[in-house]
Amino acid sequence: EVQLVESGGGLVQAGGSLRLSCVASGFTFDDYAIGWFRQAPGKEREAVSCINGKDNSTYYGDSVKGRFFISSDNAKNTVFLQMNSLKPEDTAVYTCAAIVPPVSIGTLTWMGSWEYDYWGQGTRVTVSS
Repeated sequence: EVQLVESGGGLVQAGGSLRLSCVASGFTFDDYAIGWFRQAPGKEREAVSCINGKDNSTYYGDSVKGRFFISSDNAKNTVFLQMNSLKPEDTAVYTCAAIVPPVSIGTLTWMGSWEYDYWGQGTRVTVSS
């Protein structure tokens, strides 16, 4: 059974940093893609970032480029989202999602939530002004 468990959310002041973790289980962590999505109250789900575990390609949404960084520790089946220079508009529930083999993801497709096979429960991030 595939499971994704997020952690690391919380309350932070604007300008601060948080690191989210997504621990995956139930599939081989050598050919995968894991993305982070967020949804703020009253807004649509937004693609934040994605990492392709096979070739380490990374992708970022325009609103987080240069501030957020995605990485992985394959030995720990974990993907991280380092969030720096946080803004109040980053407040949302952040959810990780996985694409299991065969993985086919690219610049035009990583943002589509329909591409992902499994989803975690989410972790809340609140940025105060």
